[in-house]
Amino acid sequence: MNIVITGGTKGIGLAIAHSFAKEGFDLAICSRNEEDLHQLKKEFNDQYPAVQVIVKKADLSKKQEVIDFAAFVKSNWQSLDVLVNNAGVFIPGEIHKEPDGTLENQIETNLYSAYYMTRELLPIMLPHKNGHIFNMCSIASFMAYPNGGSYSISKFAMLGFSKVLREEMKDKSIKVTSIMPGATWSNSWAGADFPNERLMQADDIAIAVMSAWKMSPSAVVEDIILRPQLGDL
Repeated sequence: MNIVITGGTKGIGLAIAHSFAKEGFDLAICSRNEEDLHQLKKEFNDQYPAVQVIVKKADLSKKQEVIDFAAFVKSNWQSLDVLVNNAGVFIPGEIHKEPDGTLENQIETNLYSAYYMTRELLPIMLPHKNGHIFNMCSIASFMAYPNGGSYSISKFAMLGFSKVLREEMKDKSIKVTSIMPGATWSNSWAGADFPNERLMQADDIAIAVMSAWKMSPSAVVEDIILRPQLGDL
């Protein structure tokens, strides 16, 4: 079995990678940081020697690099079981104050990357009438909050993309799940002055993803909303 995880070297993406590697999945992972990719490949080769790990540097805010990474995947694999559109970036701000270009950057990274990646990889999913696509949305996909700015706009759009894709894939045996986490320890919260237990752990999100994947072919979890026990920050 094969899984593609975009932005899979840190945080939630890395936790999902470990979860599926433990199930024997071969992994294809991209990141903007080549050193992180080499480190991940080494660690996974040591920890999961039976698992194939292929990696490629890619900035998914750029359409051509999305297409190039998808071509890399297709040159190695003839089929794909799971796609996790996880790559994204959080830039806080307010619409009337954030720098010009912030919206474009957030849309390109958080939405277009998933749109183009899905279009490029569905050809190796559809013929097999099996597969699962997880789209990393956010609680910011359905509620506005202070300092959300263009990030929240992009995540609202990401949820819309995921909902449309779910409808299109219903009769094609491809499951689509929208993941909407609240505050989770990841790069976005690095250095935040909160007790460790105040935010969710990346492993919590990975557990939810794995649980959804393990359901029978007749069931799909359409939406996963996760929040810290003490509520949003």
